[in-house]
Amino acid sequence: MPAPVRSRARRLLSALGSLLDPAVLIHPLRLMHYYGYTHVRPLREVRRGADVRIAPNVSFANGGRITLGDAVQIGARTTLWAGNATGRITIGARSTLGPDCLLTAADYGLAADLPITGQPMVERDIVIGADCWIGARVIVTAGVRIGDGAVIGAGAVVTRDVPQNAIAAGVPARVMRQRA
Repeated sequence: MPAPVRSRARRLLSALGSLLDPAVLIHPLRLMHYYGYTHVRPLREVRRGADVRIAPNVSFANGGRITLGDAVQIGARTTLWAGNATGRITIGARSTLGPDCLLTAADYGLAADLPITGQPMVERDIVIGADCWIGARVIVTAGVRIGDGAVIGAGAVVTRDVPQNAIAAGVPARVMRQRA
């Protein structure tokens, strides 16, 4: 058999072998479980107003502590992570979150005598007012309040409260000016 034909035959056998690999065959089930766990089941618990638009790959944790006002829009690959016990996330009416945002209402403690993952979670509510625009890839940390009409620039890390109608950007986010 000529070398080019042998090479094609080897590639074909390799492709068939990968399709019959048990790990490949079970992988779709693992993906379905993941999407059910973070995208479907918690979404049923989220309190939603009318006309809410959520991208199909938005991830939720502890959906029972998340409230979305009327006409809220949440972009692709965004994660809303309410606390395990008390931390809530509330987003006001007509607010928009761009893609790849992360809102987390819980942080690990920082005591030096315990491993990070062994420390109790520190949970604090996140409140985003009405008519806010949260740009792409924004991170909002536990305990932050963003006032009505505020705009958060893409890529910002919001660690402190942002007043009503403010435009904030940067890492950490700081107020640049007020909306006119």
